[in-house]
Amino acid sequence: MTDRPSRILVAGAGIGGLTCALALQQRGFDVLVLEQATQLGEVGAGFQISANGVHCLHDLGLADALARIATEADGKQIRLWSTGQTWKLFDLGAESVERYGDPDYMLHRADLPGLLAEQVRLHQPAAIRLGARVASLTQRNDHVEVRLENGDHVTGSALIGADGVHSRVRSALFGDTPAQFTGCLAWRGLIRRDRLPAHLHARLGTNWIGPGAHVIHYPLRQGALMNFVGIVERSDWQLESWTQRGSVEECLNDFRAWHPDVHHLIQGIDQPYKWALLSRRPLVRWTEGRTTLLGDAAHPTLPFLAQGAVMALEDAIVLARCLAAHRSDLPAGLVRYEALRHERTSKIVEGSAANAARFHNPLLADPVEAGRYVDREWDAEAVRQRYEWLFRYDATAVDVA
Repeated sequence: MTDRPSRILVAGAGIGGLTCALALQQRGFDVLVLEQATQLGEVGAGFQISANGVHCLHDLGLADALARIATEADGKQIRLWSTGQTWKLFDLGAESVERYGDPDYMLHRADLPGLLAEQVRLHQPAAIRLGARVASLTQRNDHVEVRLENGDHVTGSALIGADGVHSRVRSALFGDTPAQFTGCLAWRGLIRRDRLPAHLHARLGTNWIGPGAHVIHYPLRQGALMNFVGIVERSDWQLESWTQRGSVEECLNDFRAWHPDVHHLIQGIDQPYKWALLSRRPLVRWTEGRTTLLGDAAHPTLPFLAQGAVMALEDAIVLARCLAAHRSDLPAGLVRYEALRHERTSKIVEGSAANAARFHNPLLADPVEAGRYVDREWDAEAVRQRYEWLFRYDATAVDVA
């Protein structure tokens, strides 16, 4: 099976791949999305999209549809693991719109890919091919040939690897990138609103910080659910899988000395899941000829800055704009895309790693020093320096020429 060389191939129907596909379609490209799964639907629980990511989706005309599936946050706060003492991180809601032009949203991982896939198929009903796992690729002067594991071949004028941390496209271009265990295990789960005390119903993103661990929780689906992520330093679990079942008892044990509110959250989870957080060395470059990478395939990051999905959204918009600006020379458009994104994505990866140490600092174990530490690390100027540059970025306005 061979497709027209003018078609852009996108490997991966996750958030980044589908966003890129839709952005390309809206700019007049034919797109074929190759998804290895036999049905669409992301595993996981919740994720956050700050204003810079929401702006990308609004640029695609999805403002009304996105508002229907997202929960708008009123703000974010820091809480101390032992006492529950609270510090405001920053206000969101109307302030996010006023300062950055768009709201800050919290979404269930199953909801946004469904919306994006629907839009992609409205443009081209057969644009998403399921059960299509990349086996190898060959680059020619004017096209890319992809062989699938089922033996089919597809051809396009460019290939975008949006196939995640285990990217087949990245491996084909640059070889396997070994992952290193970070020493952290992550717990995740969903909690129904009616299983939580009323004071935990607020539309806030909350980050509990403590020695060697932290917990993040925030509402989903207009507050009907609460998303829970707990990350703890442990060396006895190194399986990188989102679908490995754990137990409430084991999760409680990891946070046994923590505030009762954290225990309420954990006890409300029907089925907690656990996975090891692995890191990979960032790629020096991620474009070769007519093939490039985006999102986790290009620059996987730890989930400590809430920018993983947002980076993929930004990548997708900048990449589509670059290809549209360089229609007569697509390889040049891919090179321009990488050049525009390399410094920012590297800074995000570094900032996320820095937050890991900040959230788990040993000073948080000291009743006297803990408050001083939070006052210092989360004062207004420190927060501004860590986040302002993130939220003010506009992927729709960078110079792609």
